[in-house]
Amino acid sequence: MASTKMKIKKNKTGGRDVMVLAKHPMETGLRKDKKTGEKIPAHYIRTMDFAVNGAVVAQANLGAGVSKNPLIGMSMAGAKSGDTISATWTDNKGETGTVEKAVK
Repeated sequence: MASTKMKIKKNKTGGRDVMVLAKHPMETGLRKDKKTGEKIPAHYIRTMDFAVNGAVVAQANLGAGVSKNPLIGMSMAGAKSGDTISATWTDNKGETGTVEKAVK
């Protein structure tokens, strides 16, 4: 599977705003291939876990209705300089992607 990217910015409250771009096809299983006419199998992200220093602090439940290459964002009040933030997604085929970044 393709890459996953993350950006972390300090927000006005002193916490961190985290944006994760997951390159993923996000197929519903309902669309047909224009050339063959056959249905394209479902392939979408089910969950994305956010962790600070290895401890999961939030989980996003996604599904087939989310667009291709989803951009998922959240705010973390407790993350500070020196911490490591990670995001891990798992799709309906069992594939995973992880991105990790140190907070500046």
